[in-house]
Amino acid sequence: MYQLIEQGNKIALLSNTVRIDSPSAALELAVNIVHEAGTGDLAIPKECFPEEFFVLSTGLAGEILQKWTNYQIRAAIFGDFSQYTSKPLKDFIFESNKRGKNVFFLKTQEEAIQRLSGGTL
Repeated sequence: MYQLIEQGNKIALLSNTVRIDSPSAALELAVNIVHEAGTGDLAIPKECFPEEFFVLSTGLAGEILQKWTNYQIRAAIFGDFSQYTSKPLKDFIFESNKRGKNVFFLKTQEEAIQRLSGGTL
């Protein structure tokens, strides 16, 4: 389900087979990892999310990310986001990466781990 990486702090690197397809699944996953691994920092391949997550009008991304924010979970979602042409999504990714403190969208696993470790890109 996840691999624990210690790079300054603990980061749970999720397997790309994990499915985060609802707010309740996202919260259950986060609570389990906090309890088991002792960290609220998650590096997540974008493949863990259904395509609806990347269509902001569905509300799924907002619901999932709000749950994590409420429980002080930090998430770095990584992968190729270039296929998404939605301006609202591009703006959301830009703002999350520039001003956000809890959720980031990055190209690679290495960038995700670096961001969660306190490094900036």
